[in-house]
Amino acid sequence: MSRWSTFSHRQQGLLLTAGGALIMAPDALLIKVADLPDAEILMWRGFLSGLGFLLIALMRYGRGTLAAYRRCGWTGIAVALLFSLTTCGFVLGNQYTKAGNVLMILASSPIIAAVLSWIILKERLPRRTWLAIWLCMVGIAMIALDDAGAGSWVGNAFALMAATTLAINFTLCRTRPGVDMSPMLVFNGLIVGSIAGLIWLAGGETSLPATHQLGVVILLCLIIVPCGVTLLQRGPLYLPSAEVGLLILLEVVIGTLLAWWILAEQPAPMAMVGGALVLGTLSAKGLYERRLELRMRARLVPASSVTVDRSSTL
Repeated sequence: MSRWSTFSHRQQGLLLTAGGALIMAPDALLIKVADLPDAEILMWRGFLSGLGFLLIALMRYGRGTLAAYRRCGWTGIAVALLFSLTTCGFVLGNQYTKAGNVLMILASSPIIAAVLSWIILKERLPRRTWLAIWLCMVGIAMIALDDAGAGSWVGNAFALMAATTLAINFTLCRTRPGVDMSPMLVFNGLIVGSIAGLIWLAGGETSLPATHQLGVVILLCLIIVPCGVTLLQRGPLYLPSAEVGLLILLEVVIGTLLAWWILAEQPAPMAMVGGALVLGTLSAKGLYERRLELRMRARLVPASSVTVDRSSTL
């Protein structure tokens, strides 16, 4: 028996989603470091991430790759289109407004996902999850408070588009339980890369990025984005979409901490408190749910042992 199979269904979902969020934590930072025009960074991100998603699908499914795509059906096509809008919204939001604005708006995705899941899937979240969502929203707002009025409405609109389409994406995945939609992210890369490439070519300036910029782009778009997003996209197979969105806030907080460290930005005390509130809330929620799971297992064990004893006396 593999170590992975010893984890419960829920634990597997938590590990996959949290792992994806941690991998994606440097995303916004590296977009800033690359410092490329809008169309160019989207083109590289689209084509390189599409290649990365395809390689991951081939490694996971081998000869069954085509069958994996067929299983996704029309829902998979919608997921690819939605994630294309999420990609554009996130990248352009970081281009047109300060990171704090994008982070604060992106933090609304768990709320949007929770409402959509309640309306469409009739999923009811426990009170502790709603409490965790609202506490995390407060924490993210505290992180971004000093940036709240600095961004343009265009950047804020792009960030809202990213939060909304991400929530719809995860909710849509829940309508096809057991079907892995992550292979469809290849088409997201092709859509974003093709449209951005045409805009880039129309601009007239088609020179390659500088060596250091190209290195950042390859690291981000060919490795970090495909690995991180593949894990995140598998989250709705195990968890309600609102909880997947909640765990993505790990990316928000840790990404902000990385930006402070790498770019030598001085965080405000309130921002530090906000980050601690988000991380503390997620940690407390995880520990509490772990205790609940252990209690449930403990109740089931005596029942199963009684069954075994009875059968042995026959």
